[in-house]
Parts: sequence; C-alpha cells; structure tokens
Amino acid sequence: MNVAVQGFHYGDEWIPFSRRDTKSIANKVTIKVKPDCTVHVSAPVSAPDKDVLAAVRKRGRWVYQQLREFRQQREHLNPRKYVSGASHYYLGKRYMLKVELNPNAPRSAKLLRGYIHVSIRENQPERVKLALEKFYKARAKDVFQKRLDAVLEQALWVENRPPIRVLTMQTQWGSCSPKGRITLNPLLVKAPRECIDYVILHELCHIAEHNHSERFYRLMSQVMPNWEKVKLRLDQMAGRVFNS
Repeated sequence: MNVAVQGFHYGDEWIPFSRRDTKSIANKVTIKVKPDCTVHVSAPVSAPDKDVLAAVRKRGRWVYQQLREFRQQREHLNPRKYVSGASHYYLGKRYMLKVELNPNAPRSAKLLRGYIHVSIRENQPERVKLALEKFYKARAKDVFQKRLDAVLEQALWVENRPPIRVLTMQTQWGSCSPKGRITLNPLLVKAPRECIDYVILHELCHIAEHNHSERFYRLMSQVMPNWEKVKLRLDQMAGRVFNS
C-alpha cells in the first residue's frame, strides 16, 4: 500500500494528510481524523491526486472541526506542567523549568544557564503559568520585531514597516488586517526562527493579497521557496507548542 503526504489550506491553517491507495473498485474517498490529530485519506489507486485533494477540500470544514475537538481533548488529558522539572519550548528548543519560592520578590520568569527560572511568592501552579505567559509575551514582542526587520527586505511590495500586535489566539498563528497591521500569537515564540519567519512572511503577503489566491502563493514561493516544508514542520509541532 502506497502512502503519500499532501495537504490543503483551511483559512490560515495548513492541514497535512496522508493518502493511502486502496484496491477498491468504487471511486470513493474516505477521510479519517485520528485522535492524535493526524488526517488519513484512503482513495482508489486510479484516483488522480487533484481529485483526491478536491474531495478533501470539500470536507475541509469538517476536518478542521474534528482536529479542533481532538486538540481540545488532548489539552484536557495532558495539561501543561507548571512545576520544576517540566520542559517548555522557546525558539524550538526545550528548556527545563526551575521554580523558586521567594516571598519578597515579584513574580518573574527568565532564561538563565539553560533553564527557565520562575520566581513566585506562593507555590501555586497558576502563578507559575502567569509568570510564563508574561515571559513568552515579552520575549515574543522583541523576537517578532527583530524577525520582521530580518525578512522585510524580501517583501519588496511592502512600502512602510507594518505595526505588530501580540495577541493570544486559539487557532491562529497570525493575521493581517485590511490596513496592514500584523497580529501574531505570542506562543509562536516557542517555535524555531524559521517558522516565525514563515508566519511573518505569510502575513506580509496578505498586505499585497488578502485572499489565498494564486498570486498569494506565488509571492510566498518567491520569498520562501521551501515554505510548505516549514509550514508542515510548524503544524507538526503545534500540539507540543500549545501544550508545553
């Protein structure tokens, strides 16, 4: 049985799926979304890839909703850990958490000697969580501005440096307003720099083309020829990023 990886866009999300060829005579495409958030498509050997892709896109909303439900279930079953020894991502790397009690110091979090050090006044996981959220948001503001400066030279259609807003979102890494303001999810700072660059370039392309048109993807390919591989890498680690 041959297996091939394809994918499609639903809104701003790239959804990869594996195609498995079957010997079925009936010209039927079967789609299954697994609890581990992988999408499997079975189709007859004779079915062209474009026809299979069209069938999956037709049920794109259903696939997206199934993925969203499974992600929420996984988050419930595997809650984030906010204790010493737990690991959390930053720029694509895992860092061990060190929680220290200090009744006389304000709540804080910082990178120090290969650890994320969190100082709290009371030993409560919720306080550790708040410290980490503040840490990621502060880091994100700095990193996103630097990565924007780094990739702007490639976006020749952008006349003025767009403003960036950092806002926690449930299902998106980023968005671009009609006026050109870019909004980025602070959790994106957990991903590798290449993935951050991809999302920023994606939103910069929306300044020229607000829809996911042929022109949009042509721009993406010009500024980041391997963008599909980078997007797939980001999607594959999304569960770990949101639950670490």
